[in-house]
Amino acid sequence: MLASAAIQAFLLAFPALFSIVNPLAGAIIFNEVTAFQTHAERVVLARRVAVYSTLVMLITLWGGSYILSFFGISLDALRIAGGIVVSARAYEMLSAPEVNAGRKAAEAAPVEPTTDPSGFAFFPLTLPFTTGPGTIAVAISLGTERPDGGIAGMLAYFGGASVAVLAMAAVIWVLYTTADRMAAVLGESGRSVVARLAALLLLGIGVEIVLSGALPALHEAIIGQGEHF
Repeated sequence: MLASAAIQAFLLAFPALFSIVNPLAGAIIFNEVTAFQTHAERVVLARRVAVYSTLVMLITLWGGSYILSFFGISLDALRIAGGIVVSARAYEMLSAPEVNAGRKAAEAAPVEPTTDPSGFAFFPLTLPFTTGPGTIAVAISLGTERPDGGIAGMLAYFGGASVAVLAMAAVIWVLYTTADRMAAVLGESGRSVVARLAALLLLGIGVEIVLSGALPALHEAIIGQGEHF
């Protein structure tokens, strides 16, 4: 039972994170930003980005809902806001993915060889280009989906979701390490197709997140109106 819950959590979290992180597009940006770095330096830098991305996603997954409670923000409000952000970004990517990716690449200019690579591993390569606001919103939303199965059920859910985070970090590391080769293989048309497919999946996830917050809020509002009358 617990293993099934963990697997379901993994199957929920990994596609959501993959679509919002979009590591294929991120690898293309990573390749352009590190144009002046050697392959060995890129490998080290990719590992740092993967580690930092893991920390960002795990912290927001496990502790994001408690931070919201501290500031008095309801979970339904977060889901609606996060879903709108994700959907808006997905629509932008779907409308013109090459423009979106090009703007990001232009903002992140290639770093000269004399620059210490560790100085830009967290910013801007991890935040905001790999795990930006959209990823944080999705991770927090995933953290709010924990089932009502007691401590064991909660641990199984977060365990499966955490494995999804680790798998996502592994994908980031592999794709960023081989970013130069992947960019050469895909070409311009291949990168555009991958970006549009990821944007379509991301749009569906964003709508689902909005519904997961809007439907409970509407239900409570209807019940409140009934009790009032």
